[in-house]
Amino acid sequence: QVQLVESGGGSVQAGGSLKLSCAASAYTTDTKYMGWFRQAPGKPREGVAVIRIGDNSVVYGDSVEGRFTISQDRPKNTLYLQMNNLRPEDTAMYYCAERRLNTWSFSANGYISWGQGTQVTVSS
Repeated sequence: QVQLVESGGGSVQAGGSLKLSCAASAYTTDTKYMGWFRQAPGKPREGVAVIRIGDNSVVYGDSVEGRFTISQDRPKNTLYLQMNNLRPEDTAMYYCAERRLNTWSFSANGYISWGQGTQVTVSS
């Protein structure tokens, strides 16, 4: 499996920005999608944004559409999540994950490699 390490989390005020990074040990030819997920205490893990590795197609969750941007740097094996206009409800642990199934999904099921997470805290 691919090893993933997230970074870039922190504490910001509402309206601020953060850029998360996810360094992958390698993308394999089996890697079809990479996704960002988040989980707040007491809540289920939520899909935030997904990118298809082969053509950079992206899909966003409704709550972050227009504020967050997922991107990748293939030569660096790095995934990014630019988060703008942050809101207190964006507070959560953010994870990146790898998917090898050749279907779009915002469900955590089917993502086989996960990082340890990076905490994002947004104050009002």
